[in-house]
Amino acid sequence: MTFTNQVYPVVWYEDHVLLIDQTRLPEEYDLVQISRSDDMAEAIKTMIVRGAPAIGVAAAYGMYLGAREIETRDRDQFLVELEAVAKRLKATRPTAVNLFWAIDRMVRTAKQTIGPVEYLQEVLLKTAQLINTEDLQTCQAIGDHGLLALPPEPQQLRILTHCNAGALATAGYGTALGVVRSAWREGRLERVYADETRPRLQGAKLTAWECVQEGIPVTLLTDSMAAHCMQRKMVDVVVVGADRIAANGDTANKIGTYSLALVAKAHNVPFFVAAPLSTIDFNLSDGSQIPIEERDPVEVYQIGDTRICPPEVEFYNPAFDVTPAELITGIITEHGVVKPGELVNFREKQAV
Repeated sequence: MTFTNQVYPVVWYEDHVLLIDQTRLPEEYDLVQISRSDDMAEAIKTMIVRGAPAIGVAAAYGMYLGAREIETRDRDQFLVELEAVAKRLKATRPTAVNLFWAIDRMVRTAKQTIGPVEYLQEVLLKTAQLINTEDLQTCQAIGDHGLLALPPEPQQLRILTHCNAGALATAGYGTALGVVRSAWREGRLERVYADETRPRLQGAKLTAWECVQEGIPVTLLTDSMAAHCMQRKMVDVVVVGADRIAANGDTANKIGTYSLALVAKAHNVPFFVAAPLSTIDFNLSDGSQIPIEERDPVEVYQIGDTRICPPEVEFYNPAFDVTPAELITGIITEHGVVKPGELVNFREKQAV
């Protein structure tokens, strides 16, 4: 398949969903066809599709696929079975709040829609497509707001990012990489430094791949190199994504983000989080309440087919860590940049 610089990881096509298989990048560019809700749940769980906003979009389509599979024409029974679909999809990834937000929106839409089951199914597809479109527009707005928040000097910036918060993690364009794309478009970007992001290497495999597709200058770093690069004044600003943000601004993102924020603070480098308002969980007062997913230890002890440590070793594999709000310069949303402690002012703007 020919590469293009337009990356859309979740696409509705005819009567099914097409997902870019992110587990096979950058070596292979493959599309996975999803026609069943259970297959979508498995795709989310196994990270064929990943990144909080993209997971939300995929889950919305998963809800429609599940609704399409329900055979009853009784409205009340349909809603009961739809709740069961929602429960299965919610069980796939516990940290990314966009998953729950999108699923709850789909359930709420079904309950509020008057009409026969066939009509509810039609409305659910349209709602999933709307969530998809809205996310793309949201990311473009995040990119442009982020551009305005970047340091005014130097004119061309060196931006460090972690994991992948790009087009692959969203409906397209990206959150953190959306800021990068907007900076590149306006001539304000000199270079992206991409952390490799152990253990799954999303920075190396995905962020670097996206930048190469668009000709954006990118340099790959191991995670442990960030402090050295900041000490040598090679980094002007850090921009990362988020999987869940608590009401006080504490932010869960891919493991390694917290240490990166500490390093940035020590070197007076601005540290921004780029995320849609749907990533903010106002039900959680602080980051200590954010559930942290633990994944299969094979991700730690094995790279590809190669085991890298003795079999007697024990393992710990948290997928995320929480960066305290005081380490965050600002949170870039589709409605502008806000200081972490002022998120409550944005609550009424959160999409419902």
